[in-house]
Amino acid sequence: MSVRLSDVIEVLDEAYPPQLAQSWDSVGLVCGDPDDVLDSVTVAVDATPSVVDEVPEDGMLLAHHPLLLRGVDTVAASTPKGALVHRLIRTGRSLFTAHTNADSASPGVSDALAHALGLTVEAVLEPVSGAADLDKWVIYVPRENAEAVRAAVFNAGAGHIGDYSHCSWSVTGIGQFLPHEGATPAVGSVGNVERVDEDRFEVVAPARVRADVVSAMRAAHPYEEPAFDIFALVSPPSDAGLGRVGVLSQPEPLHAFVSRVAAALPQTSWGVRAAGDPEMPVSRVAVCGGAGDSLLTAAARVGVQAYVTADLRHHPADEHRRASEVALIDVAHWASEFPWCDQAANVLRSRFGAALPVRVSALRTDPWNLSNCSGGEES
Repeated sequence: MSVRLSDVIEVLDEAYPPQLAQSWDSVGLVCGDPDDVLDSVTVAVDATPSVVDEVPEDGMLLAHHPLLLRGVDTVAASTPKGALVHRLIRTGRSLFTAHTNADSASPGVSDALAHALGLTVEAVLEPVSGAADLDKWVIYVPRENAEAVRAAVFNAGAGHIGDYSHCSWSVTGIGQFLPHEGATPAVGSVGNVERVDEDRFEVVAPARVRADVVSAMRAAHPYEEPAFDIFALVSPPSDAGLGRVGVLSQPEPLHAFVSRVAAALPQTSWGVRAAGDPEMPVSRVAVCGGAGDSLLTAAARVGVQAYVTADLRHHPADEHRRASEVALIDVAHWASEFPWCDQAANVLRSRFGAALPVRVSALRTDPWNLSNCSGGEES
């Protein structure tokens, strides 16, 4: 059985949907022909020259961090990144990136980090927005005209839920109105209170077609002034998003948990830093693979005792310590995302088995390579 690059892309897009990527990000195929037959896949956090050296000819490199991101206007071989792209192409090797889409996927980068630390994931720290772009429409119409109005709003784009169309809910009631001078009522007469058997029906529709639905509804509705409501829907809880909240099987003091983190992740010059009471019991923990100081506020409000992430800056960390009792554990960016490599490799192994050899690069691509830390604690 031969495995084409397009087959692998399909599996990776299913596991790490591209639509989950941040708007500024660049994910997906960087170089390679989707029709090519792949001999192997190498998984790494970074696409560096040393990692590329490990990728066999006609193999694919699956990297977490994008090689090409902002402001790219050349891949000339005279530039470091361009030279790497040329090396890959000349030897039939391909490069694919799963970055912030892998951060938000379920399971994703933070699930892998939580698993490495022995945590059982219970929730998403910052769920992605799922239905904020949907409206719910409530429309009131005489019973004899309900089907025509319903058909009109369906044709305008309303009534789709997942793999279903023409979705609605309705109930019958009594509508009342009093036409005044200047009105031209379709039912009743000026100066007389009118009561009409009406259907109230509800549908959902993408917010982007709001104007189309209004226009279609008005055109099909018999009333001069149709009665209707539009409600912007709030996103439901989602299993996709940034960060995770997990629990330990048994509580342990913060100093022991910090040692657990250090033992679970690959060693780096950055090491593991912590801020908090060393004896504080830790049982519930928030994690975010990669740079996570943007989620400090989220971590402070979800009832955890500790937050594990990378690249914490001085001022956000200091402000967090003044306002919250949640301990901080700061690790190297690369180390926090390295567990994802095994997760991604297993996604491909489970789909292709022996037909496609998949390996994880053991190279440390953390940019820091020297340290001179005396250790110890300060009050």
